[in-house]
Amino acid sequence: MVEEATDRRSQILEAAFEEFAEKGFKGATIKSIAAEAGLQSPALIYHYFPDKGALLREVMESRIPIIQAVTDPEQLMELPPEKLLKRLALAYLAFDQTNTKELRLVIGEAIRRPEVAEIFIQDGPGRVLDFLKGYMAHQVEKGRLRPHDVRSSARSFIGMLMPQVVGKVLFPALVEDGLSDEAHLETTIEIFLKGLEPED
Repeated sequence: MVEEATDRRSQILEAAFEEFAEKGFKGATIKSIAAEAGLQSPALIYHYFPDKGALLREVMESRIPIIQAVTDPEQLMELPPEKLLKRLALAYLAFDQTNTKELRLVIGEAIRRPEVAEIFIQDGPGRVLDFLKGYMAHQVEKGRLRPHDVRSSARSFIGMLMPQVVGKVLFPALVEDGLSDEAHLETTIEIFLKGLEPED
């Protein structure tokens, strides 16, 4: 019974992703998602998800690597900065031009629909930044990083990765120099952590 519920939930999420990516948040209806999922009644969706917004949140969480990377923050808090930052950076850089539907869903809808932008910001970049702020503060308490404004360090770290992703997805000229993700990630983490080393 539990396995059947898990399969049904996955089936709904897959159908919702296809519908949201093709028709947008507004165009995709609970009825069309149910039809795509092969459900006899659209009401079955409400057994698993309270509303369409919650369904979108779950779709993003299941499809976007950087959001997946921070879904269990307690387990990540004790990782040393070099390990944690590498893990987050790899997840962030995994979101590239191969994720065409995911990109269309996230970027297109966030631009066109304020209500979707709010869901995306809260559950996407907002969640990642909140996690990073908490993580950085914890590392300062442990003496692994020097005291600093963690709001700024969280934004700075993500900002250092953005040109690599934006270059691969939207502006190829930014990455024409051949800098690989791995090389960029290694240098970024080294520069970032050197600046936050505890003072003697």
